[in-house]
Amino acid sequence: MLGTCYVNQSNFLASSTFRLALLYVALFTASVLVLFSFIYWSSVRYMADQSDAAIRTEINTLAQKYERRGLPGLRRLISGRISRQQPTGTSIYLLADPLGRLVVGNINRWPSVKSEDGWLNFNLETQNPDRPNLHPARARQFQLTGGFRLLVGQDIQELKVARLRVITALGWGVVLTLVLGLAGGFFMSRRMLARIDIINDTSQRIMAGELDRRVPVSPRGDEFDRLSGNLNRMLDQIQELMDSIRQVSDNIAHDLKTPLSRLRQRLESLSVHEGANYAQNDALEQAIDEADRLLGLFNGLLRIARIESESINPSLQRLNLDQLTRDVVELYEPLSEEKHQKLGVRTTTLPIVHADRDMLFQALANLLDNAVKYTPIGGIIDIHLLTRDGKAVFSICDSGPGIAPAERDKVFQRFYRSDASRSSTGNGLGLSLVQAITHLHGAQITLRGNDPGLCIDLAFPAADSR
Repeated sequence: MLGTCYVNQSNFLASSTFRLALLYVALFTASVLVLFSFIYWSSVRYMADQSDAAIRTEINTLAQKYERRGLPGLRRLISGRISRQQPTGTSIYLLADPLGRLVVGNINRWPSVKSEDGWLNFNLETQNPDRPNLHPARARQFQLTGGFRLLVGQDIQELKVARLRVITALGWGVVLTLVLGLAGGFFMSRRMLARIDIINDTSQRIMAGELDRRVPVSPRGDEFDRLSGNLNRMLDQIQELMDSIRQVSDNIAHDLKTPLSRLRQRLESLSVHEGANYAQNDALEQAIDEADRLLGLFNGLLRIARIESESINPSLQRLNLDQLTRDVVELYEPLSEEKHQKLGVRTTTLPIVHADRDMLFQALANLLDNAVKYTPIGGIIDIHLLTRDGKAVFSICDSGPGIAPAERDKVFQRFYRSDASRSSTGNGLGLSLVQAITHLHGAQITLRGNDPGLCIDLAFPAADSR
């Protein structure tokens, strides 16, 4: 089943899923805007056309009445319609003689605006004394026989209010669409990013050394679960290949250790033979040294294999890291003095750890051996013991050539040697053994630059926190 994952807010806002959600919301909002704009245009257009059609119909009716009953009949009809509507009615009537004088109507003068194809748009002062105001009006003028002019129109304040209501409704619709779209996009993106973070977290744990970790798979069987399943099968195959390679190297080391030991014993017995001359003895000594180097190599491989397979049960005990460090320094101090190196130990606190003394001694000895080996004559080696974030830290810094940042992860691989160390003796297993020991103790090893040189930090869980 999928575990709980908390998404970092800054990472979420910078993620591609959130940007994709924003793009989707933007496109969806733009589509809604286009749709609402069409609805607004068609609705307002329909209301305006209905108003214009009513005005044309009214003009035709009045014109026909004028043709049948003349001016008196038209006056009576207009007066009747004016008297029947409310004071705040929407219909506008105005009949003027050829000289422009008012004959009958509910407005007191002809609008002083230009005509657009017979249509006039003007502001009309309302007849409500309590709330005087200007309302928009739209009217159409018509020329009657005899020089009379007829103006018929409507107060379109209601149409204006209807337009504002439509705009308000559509505006709230857009805002609601935007809010719901952002909320939905945020929710979906957060869920997607949470599942991606689960895969990233598992990958980081695997890269940190937890090779048995696998990506959780939910029973839903969606595309993320299929991806997780494929990744898990790939990791299984990679681990099988790594185990096979490690097993081959371990088997070779185990099978060759015994014959090499016998070979060394025979060489040693030949070197003490009384009939051997000096040249032969020298060659035999060199052969014995090479056999010792090979035996040390195979012993290192086998020791790393046993530690990584956890077939060794460490004898954990409370150890004073300061005292253990000083024992290691005492062992390597003569070698450091031969190279006139300044070797010092600084103790900020007295860290106590739970560890196997022999294993931890071996790890610290390997680190100090590398520092003495690669630090030049007259160089500085500084060991600092402290407690940081609840962990006991062993930090060793030297003034040697250091390790390039690109190689700092590779130096823990078996037999890997950086360019700066190829000219010196060694087999490339020292840091691999240190990493295996620290991993067995639940510790962390970190490499950092010292400008010049290298610093290596070992962070062990403090004894009081276990």
